[in-house]
This record gives sequence, C-alpha cells and structure tokens, in this order.
Amino acid sequence: DTNYLGQVIENLLDNAIKFSPNGGCVVVRAAAADDARTTVVVSVCDQGIGLAADQLESIFQRFYQVDGSMTRPFGGLGIGLALCREIIEGHGGRMWAESPGPGCGSTLYFTLPAAPPGGEPAE
Repeated sequence: DTNYLGQVIENLLDNAIKFSPNGGCVVVRAAAADDARTTVVVSVCDQGIGLAADQLESIFQRFYQVDGSMTRPFGGLGIGLALCREIIEGHGGRMWAESPGPGCGSTLYFTLPAAPPGGEPAE
C-alpha cells in the first residue's frame, strides 16, 4: 500500500530532522539488498542524538521515549516507529535501527520485497 509506505518514509524523515541539530545532514538511500534483486533496503541516516545499544529495539515499542522525562526537548507520543515497523512487517519486510552510541546519530533501515519488472508487487 503506497499510502502506508509513504507514511513510513515521512515518519522516518520527520524523526531524523527532529532529532538532528540545526544544519545537520539527513541521508536517505535505497538499493537492492541482494544479488537477485528480490529485496530492497532503505536507510535513513541522521546526525542526531543517537541511541545506546540497549535502546535499539526499545524504540520500536509503543509509547517508548528515549528521554521519558517531563522536560524532554523533543515532542511526540512514541508510537511512530512502532507503527512503521508494523506497516513494514505487514508488507513482508523488516525494520531495525543502528547507532554508534549516544550523540553519534542513528540509521533506521527497512527492507521490502522488490516489485518484479512491470511494477506488480511480488506475491
């Protein structure tokens, strides 16, 4: 569903911009993930606040906030990434995050089955 996949991209870009410093760079890449070109991998990389190793899975839990304090500088409900992962998994893909650590930015990835030539989705 292109509308849902568009929402995933929009959410990932919104988060990357929100958590990056002013003037920070956000890089989006898409490429074949395998030699057979049956899977596409998309990544959104930012120069933001980064994540500790123990947060890499937690960010996909509903209502999870990296900074759960009442004075946190970033808004949001903590449901965006949980919904993104559900959408991606519902389309036969997977989603994960990587980060060198706090203060070092992060990259969110997802894979999807590639459409065969002619544009029809794979069954």
